[in-house]
Amino acid sequence: MNVPQIRLQSTPASIGIKTTPGKVEIETPPPALDIQQPKAKMEIVRRPSKLTIDQTEARADMDLKSVRRRNEEFSKRGYEDWLSGLARVAQDGDELMMIENRGNAIAEQANRNGEDPIYEFNIGWIPSAGSVEIQYDPGEVKVNFTPQKVVNNTQVVKPNVNVSKAQVDISLQRYADLQIDFVNLKHVGIKYEQEI
Repeated sequence: MNVPQIRLQSTPASIGIKTTPGKVEIETPPPALDIQQPKAKMEIVRRPSKLTIDQTEARADMDLKSVRRRNEEFSKRGYEDWLSGLARVAQDGDELMMIENRGNAIAEQANRNGEDPIYEFNIGWIPSAGSVEIQYDPGEVKVNFTPQKVVNNTQVVKPNVNVSKAQVDISLQRYADLQIDFVNLKHVGIKYEQEI
């Protein structure tokens, strides 16, 4: 038995896609650096320290005196001895003047003036303690410091940017196709029959 058939054969369409990736190129030139640092201003005012050592008294204790000082001491001692001699002579004269008071003034004066004086002696140090005078002035230092600001004339350089856009190409590689075949298909009419 011949069964009429309709045969369909389809071929789908085919799409082609071609992609070109994008590119980003960045070139950054170095910046133009211009930085200056002026020197700071510093001013130092100094009063020097001073050390004074006076050993005049220590040298005098060792009998190392200047001529001027010896003259002053001799004149002072002579004046004191003259005053004490004057007082002694005045006292002796007063005693002799009052001889009527039944005193033995001449014998007492001879006894007093004929004996050596008694000197006291104690331990001494040469030179004596504290005879060297030391004075110290530490001085003074003043520092005035003035910092200077940084001079920055740096210029920023913009980067160079090149951008290539991405591209997509779409094409139809093959069209869709539909083929239709008829098998055993007849058209029957009135007294008419045709095979399709």
